[in-house]
Amino acid sequence: MAVLTVNCPSCRRVVPWSEESPYRPFCSLRCKQQDFCDWANERHAIPGREEEDEIFSEDEPMREA
Repeated sequence: MAVLTVNCPSCRRVVPWSEESPYRPFCSLRCKQQDFCDWANERHAIPGREEEDEIFSEDEPMREA
């Protein structure tokens, strides 16, 4: 039976998708932690809708009801 393989999102190394790869889809703990740091430091982002960007913008002060 062939084992599915994926590329590590951080370093692109081939990783077998099995119990032998505890950090999958990452090849190592280091790559997993680097990816987390990139998200935490906003180097990665999922694009949102413009309306949401305006609503949650930090540029405008909060309005009272």
